[in-house]
Amino acid sequence: MKKLIPIFFGILLLNSCDDGDLQIETLDFDSVAVQFCDSELDPTASNVLFKINGDEALILTLQAGALNNGTAGNNITLSTQTQLVYRIFSDNVDTAYFCSAIPPTEPIVTEEIVAEAGSIIITTVMSTDGTTFDHTIQLSDIILVNSLGESITDLTINDFGEVMTAVPASN
Repeated sequence: MKKLIPIFFGILLLNSCDDGDLQIETLDFDSVAVQFCDSELDPTASNVLFKINGDEALILTLQAGALNNGTAGNNITLSTQTQLVYRIFSDNVDTAYFCSAIPPTEPIVTEEIVAEAGSIIITTVMSTDGTTFDHTIQLSDIILVNSLGESITDLTINDFGEVMTAVPASN
């Protein structure tokens, strides 16, 4: 009987350990196009870009001036003005959820994780016809930590998307 007690406690200890129950194993938004609500983006204003993958969304809020026309490259650190948010919904979500004047009540956000650190890399070039600026957006070293303290670190999305802004009219 004395030999069974250590075995029993060993089994109990192994069964009681929490392995983290990390719900998010990977974020796969590579094959999803970047979207936004306005007909065109304003480089002088804050802009919200998002990618939807079924019941998940990756939402990037860029501070005013982040899409800087005429600047070859722009590296922005995540802050209160520039945020990346990962949301999991109770059901599939669509563009109307983000673009409606009054957001729909469903699907419900079941989890929201705001990135704690990382960089947004924006590469800007003028289009060949000279009428627009093309901005290629990459995410680098993104750290997401959920409410349980579980994290996905060093998340990099080499191709978050490409957006265009108009070349300002000259006076």
